[in-house]
Amino acid sequence: MSAQQFVVQGGHTLSGRIRPSGNKNAALPIVAASLLCDEPVHLENVPRIRDVETLVQLVQSIGAHAEWTARNSLTIHAKSLSATDLDPALCRKIRASILLAGPLLARCGELQLPPPGGDVIGRRRVDTHFLALQQLGATFSFDDAFVLRAKKLRGADVFLDEPSVTATENALAAAVAAEGTTVLRNAASEPHVQDLARFLVAMGASIEGIGTNTVTIHGGRPLHGCTYAVGPDHIEVGSFIGLAAVTRSELTIERAGVEHLRSTLMGFERLGVVCRVDGEDLVVPVAQEMVIRSDLGGAVPKLEDQPWPAFPADTMSIALVTATQCDGVIVIHEKMFESRLFFVDKLIGMGARIVLCDPHRAVVVGPSRLRGAQVESPDIRAGMAMLIAALCADGESIIDNVGQIERGYERIDERLRALGAKVERVEDRRTK
Repeated sequence: MSAQQFVVQGGHTLSGRIRPSGNKNAALPIVAASLLCDEPVHLENVPRIRDVETLVQLVQSIGAHAEWTARNSLTIHAKSLSATDLDPALCRKIRASILLAGPLLARCGELQLPPPGGDVIGRRRVDTHFLALQQLGATFSFDDAFVLRAKKLRGADVFLDEPSVTATENALAAAVAAEGTTVLRNAASEPHVQDLARFLVAMGASIEGIGTNTVTIHGGRPLHGCTYAVGPDHIEVGSFIGLAAVTRSELTIERAGVEHLRSTLMGFERLGVVCRVDGEDLVVPVAQEMVIRSDLGGAVPKLEDQPWPAFPADTMSIALVTATQCDGVIVIHEKMFESRLFFVDKLIGMGARIVLCDPHRAVVVGPSRLRGAQVESPDIRAGMAMLIAALCADGESIIDNVGQIERGYERIDERLRALGAKVERVEDRRTK
């Protein structure tokens, strides 16, 4: 596929209704966990994005039948698998390839997993995955690939050395197949982890403590096929809140999964952006104060990410762009990834007043009048943040490397045009 760009005409007010896609970070582990049983699994509301399509190719490459039966419907039938045939090139494309470790270990007893790829947002250790699987009875080694073996998985009391989302997901998948009871402590509890756990329950697993940091799995129960719908993506919802705020637009976000939005809404309220819950929908009104709320005593406020249920790390880039359009000063503290804030130099080039203090902290002084520019992004969320910045900037912007955005946001240009955004997809002019 040739490289493509978005050409964006900024400064236009948007309006209308938009529905978030299925949660990318739920769909990926659910697709991987579909390999746990040898019966057909039917998945609905699956985001048709590059990361998911790459994982589907990986699943097909090891012998599973996987077919898109509709735009966002996927059927997987893993009757027989060969866990030694994972394509290194496909594994390098996505971080999510590591999610195959738990399910394939459970099904095949042995696998060779090439090193995973993914966003360049900082060091992303994999130790937690393998230490958890080791406690469930696996052995592992690493040369050019991770080699995992387990004659028999058995339940254990497992303490994760960090509440890693993907490590929790791998441990959940393995524990469901292990003999006996497993207790996962210091487990991640994000909405996508909860979604995976509910999918496993739909397959016949017994799991207690879903949504908490201590999860009990009664393993070894027979698993069967099922039909399951992936929940809405709360990161997309946060992106649309930021989009509505900076373009001074009223948007209704349909079926927003409001039960998972408390920390997101609190974070945006600190920026002076207040939303209204309307049943299953979330309304972002046009009349926003857009004034950063100081801490008690007048201290400079801080917005920081932390493991769930605190403000999500993947929404920090969106919040930072939103802060450039708000009146006041705020410290954006990205605690979890040491390279995620490096895209702010592109915002500074567009006219934003930001001081990057160190890899984890930026001071934003707003509001700033942004001007169009040619920019690109090293990761999914920064790419969406740059697109949002371009939509509120004066003049034309060109977003390079749109493939990064499309790894996480399905048909984003079409969906934004439906709201009135001036976004056009063109072939990369630099390649001609």
